[in-house]
Amino acid sequence: MVNLVIEDWDGKQKSVTLTPDSYPNLMEVIKDAGFDIMANCGGMGLCATCHVLILNGGNELPPADDYELSTLDTLPDVESNSRLSCQLLTENIKSGITLKIKESDY
Repeated sequence: MVNLVIEDWDGKQKSVTLTPDSYPNLMEVIKDAGFDIMANCGGMGLCATCHVLILNGGNELPPADDYELSTLDTLPDVESNSRLSCQLLTENIKSGITLKIKESDY
């Protein structure tokens, strides 16, 4: 079991427990937890509307690949801890991660 904390842009937090095979990626976890996340491209990594900040535990994640980085580069507000939740596979998620959904203006 993996425990993580999801925070929206208003500061609302929710603890979530999952098994790595219960969801394909963090975008689906966020949506199922009831958070409003656009995810316009459906998890293809094209639109960046599932942009999150990894507040805690980011060093436990695999680094972003060139594809994810090129999509993140299209954002005006990318930060060093920015990731696309659709590109973070749950099989790579460890307990203790805290992430914040970025408010979307796009």
